[in-house]
Amino acid sequence: MKKDLKKLQQQLGYTFKDESLLEYALTHCSKHKIKNNERLEFLGDAVLSLVISTALYNRHPNAREGELSRVRAALVKGETIAKLAVQLGLDEYLMLGVGELKSGGHQRESILAGVFEGVLGAVYQDSDFEMARDVLLYWYGELLDDIHTVTDVKDAKSQLQEYLQGQHLTLPDYEINVSGRAHTQTFEAICRVDGLSIEGYGKSSSRRKAEQLAAKQFLEKLDDTK
Repeated sequence: MKKDLKKLQQQLGYTFKDESLLEYALTHCSKHKIKNNERLEFLGDAVLSLVISTALYNRHPNAREGELSRVRAALVKGETIAKLAVQLGLDEYLMLGVGELKSGGHQRESILAGVFEGVLGAVYQDSDFEMARDVLLYWYGELLDDIHTVTDVKDAKSQLQEYLQGQHLTLPDYEINVSGRAHTQTFEAICRVDGLSIEGYGKSSSRRKAEQLAAKQFLEKLDDTK
C-alpha cells in the first residue's frame, strides 16, 4: 500500500507528511463507515470553490460576474472534477466496499468527484491553504486560462441551469416552434425565465441544438445586464 501511495503522490504533485490522510481521502464510505473521505470531501469542496473563484477573478479581469459564475460552475461540477480524478489516476487507488466494487463504483461520477474533493481536503489538512491552492491549480492546468473552452455552446443549457440554481431562480422554459416537412424540419426555440425580462432565441434543424443556441443567447444577454 505504501509503495502504491508513493507513486500516486508523484502523480498528484504533492508528498504527504501524514500519509494516513491520503488513505482516508481514498476510502469510500462503503468500505468503512467511520474512517472514510466524507469529512475531507466537505473540506475540499470549500477549498475548491474559493481557489477556483479567486483564480478566475485574477486571471480574467474583463469577465463579468455572470460569466465568472457560469465558468466556475462548469469547472467545479461533478462531471469536471470526476474527469480530473481519472486523469490523476485516483480511480485506480479508490478503496470501495464489495457492493460498490461489483457495481463499477470506480467509474461512478459521484464517487470520483468525492475522492477528488477528499484528496484536496487532505492536502489542505496536511499543509495549509497556500499549498492546497498551488496543488489544485496544478491539477487544473490550462482549464483555468481558456474559459471559452469551458463554456462551449454544446453545454449552454447546463450552464444556464446551474447559474439559475445558484441564484435561486426558476429553471428556464423553452418554447418550440416547428416548421417544414418531416425530414426537413426547422426548430425555433425561445428561452425564457420567470422573473427575467430577457429572452434567448435559437434556430436549427435539431431541436436540441436550437435549445442550446437559445440558452447560449440568453446567457449572453444576461451578461449584458450585469
